Amino acid sequence: MTPIPPLHRSHALASLLALGLLTPLMGCGGPRALPINDLNAVLRQTADARREPAMGVRWLASLNRRQGRERVDLIDLNSRRPVPVPGLNRGDALPISVSVSADGRRLAVVRQRANRTELVLYRRNSETVQTLPIDPPGVPRAVSLDAQGRQLAVQISRNGRWDVDLIRLP
Repeated sequence: MTPIPPLHRSHALASLLALGLLTPLMGCGGPRALPINDLNAVLRQTADARREPAMGVRWLASLNRRQGRERVDLIDLNSRRPVPVPGLNRGDALPISVSVSADGRRLAVVRQRANRTELVLYRRNSETVQTLPIDPPGVPRAVSLDAQGRQLAVQISRNGRWDVDLIRLP
């Protein structure tokens, strides 16, 4: 076997590296992510704008802007229809962040109301809103509810610093 001259050896190494790096990319031709166009069309038709999506197993919670007003919206992905959340959306409140449990029974919301920001828990089965205390005090910004709806993580500003608090729910 003839040895490869030094100059050609570096080219051979570069070629092998290139092949080694390109092979995994060429193997990525498997299943690809596909938009759910019929559902996306429904979402676009039912709001002027949407943000802050959160998904449960068959639920999509988001902040919905319609006719200039922000509100929390819950969509049943199976029926592709909005689900009423009576008592949650107040005319004097601006929602900032939302999260939904896997079964869609609980929603956690950060909202601004009367010059203060509050964290609330909404229970769909009883249509009740409970304000959750933040201790030590701080200003909530974002919320994430666990799948069972029993714990939540909330991003809080305290004294110029961002913290994340975990809260166990009743």
